[in-house]
Amino acid sequence: MYALVTGASSGIGLEIAKELDKKGYNIILAARNIKKLEEIKKELSNKAIVIQIDLSETNAALELYDKVKELEIEIVVNNAGYGIFGEFTKTHLEEEINMLKLNIISLHILTKLFAKKFTENNKGYILNVSSVAGLMPAGPLLSSYYASKAYVRSLSLALNEELISKGANVYVSVLCPGPVNTEFNNRAGVKFAVNGISPKYTAQYAIKKMFDKKAVIIPSFNMRVMALCSRFIPQKAVIKICHGFQKKKEK
Repeated sequence: MYALVTGASSGIGLEIAKELDKKGYNIILAARNIKKLEEIKKELSNKAIVIQIDLSETNAALELYDKVKELEIEIVVNNAGYGIFGEFTKTHLEEEINMLKLNIISLHILTKLFAKKFTENNKGYILNVSSVAGLMPAGPLLSSYYASKAYVRSLSLALNEELISKGANVYVSVLCPGPVNTEFNNRAGVKFAVNGISPKYTAQYAIKKMFDKKAVIIPSFNMRVMALCSRFIPQKAVIKICHGFQKKKEK
């Protein structure tokens, strides 16, 4: 049985791949950095397939699906993604479009195609990696990233309900971590405003809850409290508070 993990070369994706390997799954590692993927492959106990791919490129998600669709895949983890920090009027449009292709379009394509395949087989799990950002009304200075992660959360919850309502043995979970000690902040050009949790703990918690068929997975207690409290505060106030936190991230 196989598990496909995108963005598997580092951070949460890498740790999820390791966790699923421990559980006996053969792993399909998909990411841009082929050197890292080959190194990871050597560390895994079970069979691993390495696929070098940039999911921000047009048609890349379709190409990835075509490469693996004949394999007996039971789990898909859509983890690849990144953020762009800065005022919306000053960030680069082309960079944002590439981010949206990765965070939204490729994830949408893979989710749709594998949801169909899993429904036909009446078996499967899809774990889409969003962020606590996806639970917030908006995120000034990371506006496009927050919006993309809200899309991931909304899509995942809607699909999960559709599948449950018709009795399919297919489950969609959305992982919404807060700060995690990964390469994300370096790529986004920011620093943590609060301490991050480890990607290993995040992966272990996420996989456990995924198999428990939990729809929304928030691995940090502090983030669970924050998400709960934000429901009872006016959106305008939440956005202002979020803006203040984002300003603290500037390097």
